[in-house]
Amino acid sequence: MYPRNAIARLAVAAALACGALTLAQPASAAGPFERGPNPTDSLLEASRGPFSTSNQSVSSLVTGFGGGRVYYPNDTSQGTFGAIAISPGYTASWSSLSWLGPRIASHGFVVIGIETNSRYDQPASRGRQLLAALDWLVEDSPTAVRSRIDPSRLAMAGHSMGGGGSLEAADDRPSLQAAVPLAPWNLTKNWSGVRVPTMIIGGENDSVASVTTHSQPFYESIPASSEKAYLELNGASHFFPQTTNTTMAKSMVAWLKRFVDDDLRYDPFLCPAPRGTAIEEYRDTCPHS
Repeated sequence: MYPRNAIARLAVAAALACGALTLAQPASAAGPFERGPNPTDSLLEASRGPFSTSNQSVSSLVTGFGGGRVYYPNDTSQGTFGAIAISPGYTASWSSLSWLGPRIASHGFVVIGIETNSRYDQPASRGRQLLAALDWLVEDSPTAVRSRIDPSRLAMAGHSMGGGGSLEAADDRPSLQAAVPLAPWNLTKNWSGVRVPTMIIGGENDSVASVTTHSQPFYESIPASSEKAYLELNGASHFFPQTTNTTMAKSMVAWLKRFVDDDLRYDPFLCPAPRGTAIEEYRDTCPHS
């Protein structure tokens, strides 16, 4: 007679040969910067993510930018978070984009919406101010804010000239993890030096920063070797970021989670191309690696 353990091994081998038994595969380990539950369409399309947030004003007496408002998750149990600085556009104040602050922060980010030194600042100046705001967050912000930030995971975004400024900043500081220019405007059209993962979001009917003379050539000039995406919103004007826009926010959060948090759970929301009546066109350097 076979020993009992030998019989057991033979039974397993026979079952495998017949396809009757599937051995459990080890679950893939979560990334070190994953924050929050598994993403779903409904979670990304909701007005708030899984984290409750707080916010506080930033004095205009800070150095390098004009103050603003900072938003951050209340939870301190999951480790530190990435941080994002966002600039408004020409002549606009942070209030024009303020809905984005708590929305992005509620997905596990520290967000600073800046006021610019002058409402007439050009993109290059706005880019320097975005970088100054990130430096302030990391080095000089109140302890309740600073202690929540991972200084190695920083990103930026902006609208119009602020979007052009985010391209300037990405070009100047390649250590950034992500950039999201919204309806970006800039006289510079060639961004072949950008290595930061960049998602450009434009509006089909933008008459201020036409996608054919701004967003599209900006996207095309970024090297194919860099992670990049281009999202064009169907029928949207230049001012689409100034009111709640679910399609924009969903893609923006997914991009930030994927590249600031290196969270692979968000890949399916970026690649293959998202679809829907709100999307006129989408391009991406899929697959992400």
